Amino acid sequence: MKRTAKAHWTGSVKEGKGSLTTQSEILNQTNYSFRTRFVGDEKGTNPEELLAAAHAGCFTMAVSFALTGKGIAPTSLDTEAIVSMDGAGITGVHLSITGNVPGISTEEFEAITKGAEQNCLISKVLKIPVTSEALLVS
Repeated sequence: MKRTAKAHWTGSVKEGKGSLTTQSEILNQTNYSFRTRFVGDEKGTNPEELLAAAHAGCFTMAVSFALTGKGIAPTSLDTEAIVSMDGAGITGVHLSITGNVPGISTEEFEAITKGAEQNCLISKVLKIPVTSEALLVS
C-alpha cells in the first residue's frame, strides 16, 4: 500500500504560497504558506498541523485496535495532538485522549494508551519524544 500527497509552491518562502492535495482529495489544493505556518493570520494549513492530525488519527485508531482486541468497543475516543517546536525544529508530540469506554478500568485504559503511544505507525517513524495522557469518562 502506498499513500500520496502533492505540494505545489510559487514565489519566495515568505511572500509565496502553495497548495496541498492528497490522494483521497480530502485536501484538494488546500492553501499553505509562510503566514499559515508561522503567523496564523490567514486560512490554510501547515506541515506541523498536518503532522498533528496524522498522529492524533493514528494513535486513536491504535487505541481502538487494542480495545477491540480485548473485546471492548469504545463509545467514543477523542484525541488532541500537540506538536511542540523551537527554532531548531519539532521537539515533541503530546497526545491527550479522552475515552468513553464501558467495562474497562482507568488503569487498563492508561496501559492501552501507553502502548499505542509507542506503537502507532506515526509514533514509530518520529525521532522525537512522544508522550501521552489518558482520561477515562463514563
